[in-house]
Amino acid sequence: MNTFPNNAQAIRLVIDENSFSIYLADGRILGVPLTYFPRLLHADKRQREHYEFSGGGTGIHWADLDEDISVEGLLLGVGDRTRRHLNPPLQSI
Repeated sequence: MNTFPNNAQAIRLVIDENSFSIYLADGRILGVPLTYFPRLLHADKRQREHYEFSGGGTGIHWADLDEDISVEGLLLGVGDRTRRHLNPPLQSI
């Protein structure tokens, strides 16, 4: 059975001050630095721990933080897509 990445299902989440680990149904464990997701990085412990799995484990939702992360996206190396660019695009005059 091929589970990369389309059928990846999270069954457990462990969060500390610097990272989170997602345990997948097929036995893989994915570690992710919180710096990839600033809302989680700047949240307090209670906010980080108030999550739910969505889509049968295909995503993780933090209602208090308005944060949704897909397991497939994590496996593909996708971080926060809401971050602003450090250098805004140049505008013509």
